[in-house]
Amino acid sequence: MDETDAGDANSGTGTLCTGVVTIASSRELATDEAGEVIGTVLDENGNEITVREHVGADYDRVQSIVSRLVERDDVDVVVTAGSTGVEPSDVTIEAVEPILEKELTTFSELFAVVAYERIGTAVVATRTLAGIAERTPVFCLPGDPDAVRLALEEIIVSEAAQLVDRARRDESASDDDSDAEANDTTDADDSIDVSSGN
Repeated sequence: MDETDAGDANSGTGTLCTGVVTIASSRELATDEAGEVIGTVLDENGNEITVREHVGADYDRVQSIVSRLVERDDVDVVVTAGSTGVEPSDVTIEAVEPILEKELTTFSELFAVVAYERIGTAVVATRTLAGIAERTPVFCLPGDPDAVRLALEEIIVSEAAQLVDRARRDESASDDDSDAEANDTTDADDSIDVSSGN
């Protein structure tokens, strides 16, 4: 497994911090065009890559890496590229789908529409997946650099920030409620202590 890590990133600045996983047995990180395209498009739109990894098309390793990335505090979005086709060795969709708590089915439908305009009926052999895992949007894209650019520029870049916000909205509300309850409890304890003093 090849990996690069940009260190701690601050998603509070409006920058989307992305975990990128490219999956292919025939390429390495240094020759990974799909990963380079992801980095370029994200950078052009003011976002950044927190961590980038490359693995072979192995079900368990793909599932393990994506599971680890969605649990990182410095990753807002996960994007995978590769191993999504119809060959027996294409395992990304099958590996990532069980991790998702909510699937964004419209993403695949929309990608098919925009891809059809570029490649025609060949799009029937193209599979994509998107969903939410651990309050983190996850997008699984084909390994073709043109398909990656299409998905990012036409859909992901414009929608990812809103998805992150919606996926984490309840979490912020829950934190606020917990703080309020803690303050209420502290106040109640203080008043009991005061009133019980002699």
